[in-house]
Amino acid sequence: MVSHSELKQLFCTADAVCFDVDSTVIREEGIDELARFCGVEDAVSEMTRRAMGGAVPFRVALTERLALIQPSREQVQRLLAEHPPHLTPGIRELVSRLQERNVQVFLISGGFRSIVEHVAAKLNIPAANVFANRLKFYFNGEYAGFDETQPTADSGGKGKVIKFLKEKFHFKKIIMIGDGATDMEACPPADVFIGFGGNVIRQQVKDNARWYITDFVELLGDLEE
Repeated sequence: MVSHSELKQLFCTADAVCFDVDSTVIREEGIDELARFCGVEDAVSEMTRRAMGGAVPFRVALTERLALIQPSREQVQRLLAEHPPHLTPGIRELVSRLQERNVQVFLISGGFRSIVEHVAAKLNIPAANVFANRLKFYFNGEYAGFDETQPTADSGGKGKVIKFLKEKFHFKKIIMIGDGATDMEACPPADVFIGFGGNVIRQQVKDNARWYITDFVELLGDLEE
């Protein structure tokens, strides 16, 4: 069993850190915000809660929620313009500090690439370091489903992305940070999982993560030691 001090050492010497986005890097759940914007908030947020707790296969939950929302391209663009996502306190400083140490930072999300790329730009994370689901639209802008070939469209998809990153870039140590069951499942192949409860506490993650934080300041402090 690895001790907490050894986990901290692994974090401080990692060559890549992967963050979940919804309720981790940003305060909101992007799909719930989109549902609210499209007027189907209650039904969709209940599905999100079940999916994040691991009770429903992720692809099933994603398909069902999007079938309810049916977001158009214009609605997604208006959501970003009128209700842009709010960064979680401390994340900007943490990402910046990691980048100063030449640590590669990735965003791996079961949310939507159009929203996640907007977040990545705020954090100076290149679009190439974003892994998320792609919404599809017809030529008139109406909803046409989502790209089912993306690994993030499936349960276990975040682990597939981390495995791909290890193979492509030969990273020795990858850290996964997130609030949900799909994030915790990505370790292994991630070398360390850090559960994050600063925006919402998922009891299953809090109970089972060997390292659990509620403030990014804690990780910043570890880097400064």
